[in-house]
Amino acid sequence: MARETVHILQTYVAGRGKSLKAEPQVGCKTAEEARRKAERLAPLRLGALAFSMTVDVEMGDYDENPVILFKSGQLPPPWNED
Repeated sequence: MARETVHILQTYVAGRGKSLKAEPQVGCKTAEEARRKAERLAPLRLGALAFSMTVDVEMGDYDENPVILFKSGQLPPPWNED
């Protein structure tokens, strides 16, 4: 199994009504880069999230417990749970 850790930045903007709309995810080279980008975008978006997770590239299997590096603002479930 080829497992690797990926670092993702996910931001949210206003959708229809009161819903949130996810913008395209951005892959980052390091956890620190993902966190910094999320912090920088947080004041400009309704929600910002940076997380890391382990992925089995060959199987397309994702870790069910990602590590949250940064979160701010309005986020959809399960990200809005503390």
